[in-house]
Amino acid sequence: MDCLRIGVIGCGSIARRRHLPEYANNDKVEIIAVCDSYDVRAKEIAEIYGAKAYTDYHELLLDPDLDAVSVCLPNSFHAPVSIAALNAGKHVLCEKPMATSHEEATQMIDAATKNDKKLMIAHNQRFVSSHRKARELIGNGELGKIYSFRTVFGHGGPEGWSIDGRNSWFFEKEKAFIGAMGDLGVHKTDLIRYLLGEEVTEIAAFVETNAKENTNIDDNAVCILKMESGIIGTLAASWSYVSESDNSTIIYGENGIIRLEDDPEHSLIVQYKNGEVIKYKLDKIQTNDADGQHTSHIIDSFINAIIKDTDVPITGSEGLKSLQVILSALESSQQKGIVRVPI
Repeated sequence: MDCLRIGVIGCGSIARRRHLPEYANNDKVEIIAVCDSYDVRAKEIAEIYGAKAYTDYHELLLDPDLDAVSVCLPNSFHAPVSIAALNAGKHVLCEKPMATSHEEATQMIDAATKNDKKLMIAHNQRFVSSHRKARELIGNGELGKIYSFRTVFGHGGPEGWSIDGRNSWFFEKEKAFIGAMGDLGVHKTDLIRYLLGEEVTEIAAFVETNAKENTNIDDNAVCILKMESGIIGTLAASWSYVSESDNSTIIYGENGIIRLEDDPEHSLIVQYKNGEVIKYKLDKIQTNDADGQHTSHIIDSFINAIIKDTDVPITGSEGLKSLQVILSALESSQQKGIVRVPI
C-alpha cells in the first residue's frame, strides 16, 4: 500500500491543529475527505487540503476509496462514529476519551476485531520525549522502588482552545459527558499507567464544577490513585489555571526524583539521593500555544501501523483502561468514597 487515503470527521480545533497538518506532512497519506456538520467549515477545510467536503459522516464512509478516518468529534460521538467507520471497513484513529462508558468502549473494540481493522486512541502524552525517557529510567531500575507520584494537567479552559470558544460543545453535558477529567485527566491516567507499567486499582476523587459559570460540566478534579504494586499518588485536572498552564509529572523513588515538564528549559530533571542532578534538554511537550504545535507522533504511528500491518501503539483496550480510571473517579466523587477500578 503506497498511499493511504484518509478522511477526517470533525473540523474543529483538534483536527485543524493536529490531525490535518500532520496527515498533510506525511508523504504516505492523501487527505481525500473531510466532514463537519457545519457546511461552511467543511468546505473551508476541504478547499485547503484538496478534499471532498461532507456534512454527513455516513455519506463519507460510503466512499470505497477511503482507507482510514480520524474521529475528531465531541466525546459523545466518538463511539458511534468509530463503530460505524469500523463496520464500513475503515481503520480508525479516535480522539480521547475514546467513549463515554465501558460498554461503548467495548463495542468499539469488538467492532475493530470483527472487521479486522485497526483502532487507535490518540493519547499523545506517551510520545513526549521526556515521558519516554522517564519510562526507560523507571523500567531499568534507575530510581529503585517507586513510592509516589504527582501528575497535573491544567489550563484556562477550552474557551481558549476550541474553535467555538465559550459556545463550544465542551460545556454541553449531552455532547461532552465529562469536562476537565475527560479533556485533561484522561491524558494523565494514560500517562501514569504508561510510565509505571502497571494499572490503577483504586481511586478516591473530588470532581467539581467551581470555575466556570452556566454549565454543569466538571472543571476541577483532584484524585488519589493506588497502583497494583501499592504505589500511591495524586492526579489533578483543571480548567481554572488562568495565567499559566501546567502539564507536569513528578515521580518519587527510593534513589531519587524525576521531574517531567516541570522546568521551562529542561523537560526532564533527575535529582538523585546522593545530590547529583542530571538535566535533560529534550523536545518540548505539545501545548495549545501557536509555538507549541510540535508533532504529536500520533498520526505517523497510526499510518505506519496500517502500512506495515502491525499493532497500533495505543489500542482500544489500552484506551479503555485509561477511560475506566476516569469513570471510576466520577463514581468515587458521586459516592464520596474509594472505588475499585476494574482491571
